[in-house]
Amino acid sequence: MTDLDALLAMHDEWMRIPPQIPLPGVGYEWDGRLLRITGQMRGMLRGPRDIGVEGDDLDRLIQRQVDYFGARGEAFEWKVRGHDLPADLPNRLLAAGFVPELQSAVLIGFSEQIAAEPVLPDGVQLRRVTAEADMRRIAEMQSAVWGGDLSWIGDYLWGLVVTTPDDIVVLVAEAAGEVVCAAFILCGGEGSYGALLGGSTLPAWQRRGIYRALVHARAQIAVERGLELLQVDASPHSAPILQKMGFHQVSTSALYAWAPPQAQGSSNSQSSNGGSGS
Repeated sequence: MTDLDALLAMHDEWMRIPPQIPLPGVGYEWDGRLLRITGQMRGMLRGPRDIGVEGDDLDRLIQRQVDYFGARGEAFEWKVRGHDLPADLPNRLLAAGFVPELQSAVLIGFSEQIAAEPVLPDGVQLRRVTAEADMRRIAEMQSAVWGGDLSWIGDYLWGLVVTTPDDIVVLVAEAAGEVVCAAFILCGGEGSYGALLGGSTLPAWQRRGIYRALVHARAQIAVERGLELLQVDASPHSAPILQKMGFHQVSTSALYAWAPPQAQGSSNSQSSNGGSGS
């Protein structure tokens, strides 16, 4: 029987704060227990389970982030897990003008249990990519899937490949030269785990097992690298698939977004992880 409390404790210890990778144009700055990340598609705030303030002090902390990103003219997202403290943080974010986005399931799985030889439909090939042109093709596919301009994903992936080539593996599934699905695994950071990100599939190629195949392939990579666990913030569409594959839900995750008045309505709702989040 899986000890979900132990998995949640591992998540809180290792998996909450992304590694501070020196990507071009990206900045990292601490405000108390919160890590601010600037210079991507939109800013991000990440922190531990308990950010250490409540009441009026919490309201002041929230306002300080609004003032900081507002002075930059930059929209940003604040990630809140379902078990975070203080418990009234979501309500205080809403009162400060943040907009809630879709909730995700925080899932953790054991790499060895999920690793398997990928099974793909006829005519679909799987390969690892490292070229800038392929990162641009992935961004074009993501834009087609989500119906918006996600060209920033190409910059983000290329920056990771250039800066930390040993810590990222990007996979694409192709049919007749077209990228029909793409996903990647980040292997850096603390702890023996890999973060699964991406996983978008063109609508015409969905429900054919391609997404599942890329999960199996990334689990194999994790096993080869000695990573015991896999973590993913899964959308309502992906979570049931992953749970059938052996992932366990340990919490939920929600993004609360704020944008300067001049940017509201134009901010893209996709977080900077390419559709699944860390």
